[in-house]
Amino acid sequence: MIYFNLIKEFFLTGLFAFGGGYSTIPFLLHISEVFGWYSQKELSQMLAIAAITPGPVGINVATYAGFKTTGILGALCATLAEILPAVIIITLIAKVCSKYKENTYFQSVIYVLKPVSCALLTIPVISMIKNNAYSTFGAILLIVLLLYSLRFKKNPLFYFVVSGFAGLIYTFI
Repeated sequence: MIYFNLIKEFFLTGLFAFGGGYSTIPFLLHISEVFGWYSQKELSQMLAIAAITPGPVGINVATYAGFKTTGILGALCATLAEILPAVIIITLIAKVCSKYKENTYFQSVIYVLKPVSCALLTIPVISMIKNNAYSTFGAILLIVLLLYSLRFKKNPLFYFVVSGFAGLIYTFI
């Protein structure tokens, strides 16, 4: 039954998470709350690690959750379930997209999906900040990097590396 739940939940995550890896966060948060395969704190840690490791965030978290739940077979099931909808959808879209790429309605749908993805991220991000902002250092680092990112348009990897080093230094001081 656990394998069925892993496959179902991560298949649905892969199926309905439009907008990239971070759009899976609301689904991953839901899985955390309903099944308890990982805590919100673990999810925020997984997202931080997934952001600096190769591969999409949702797939990295699916692999971790599956492995934590039932080992290697669970990791394989969750990862494949997360990927399968994208493979199916991309195959279908690739065939249709070339036919309708100049269509105004098609372009309008794509235009609307971008802000919807941002809105889907807002609530879980706020919730995760509330649940994980337990240190003054973390809050200050968040504010400083947020302000810096608004002023200077650097590659997101820069912010991950800086925050990783800052956390490492803070841990050993």
